[in-house]
Amino acid sequence: MDDTKTRIISATMKAVRQYGLEGVRIQNVSRLAGISPGALYRYFDSKDQLIVECFIYVDKQAAEIFEHLKFNPIKMLVDPMGAVKSLWLPYFRFWVAHPDETVFYHRFRDSAIFPEYDKTRDASYFETFAGMVRTFRNVFPSLKLINQDLLWLHVLTSTVMYAKYVVEGVLPNTPETEETIFQLLTTGLSGYLKPEKQKKGRN
Repeated sequence: MDDTKTRIISATMKAVRQYGLEGVRIQNVSRLAGISPGALYRYFDSKDQLIVECFIYVDKQAAEIFEHLKFNPIKMLVDPMGAVKSLWLPYFRFWVAHPDETVFYHRFRDSAIFPEYDKTRDASYFETFAGMVRTFRNVFPSLKLINQDLLWLHVLTSTVMYAKYVVEGVLPNTPETEETIFQLLTTGLSGYLKPEKQKKGRN
């Protein structure tokens, strides 16, 4: 991505954190990006387009976390909750390490704009994560009893919400906080992470 475009996107998220999604103005963004409003419009047609581009930019960064994780299906059988945590923890720490992105992402998903945008959203860049979810479902058939969309929406969006509390200083950034959040998000999940019992063959 062009350096100026990246700078505009970073400035937008910083401005949203400072002024709110509704309060941010092109003038705020251009000032933080160190360019003129006219120069900004050479990259983005409108504030709405800019906001959506920011979301896609951050969403892809978050999805990329799963591209770099070592996913061991065998570990799932030995320590299923440990396997879940090994995927969740880097995702949570990504958000804590990117305060502007976290506040922006949470505010955008919580806005009136998001539901309409979500109808046509292309989230194919989450395919690696989706593949991991399919593996869990194959190994633990009981997971199919849960509404998958609701389950992963709960885990992913709640993770961002708690990360927002950390970057805003509401919660301390400690291992104890991470462990408590993980336990809250996965309460009841362990009951579904049981491998399918092998059927005995007939003699």
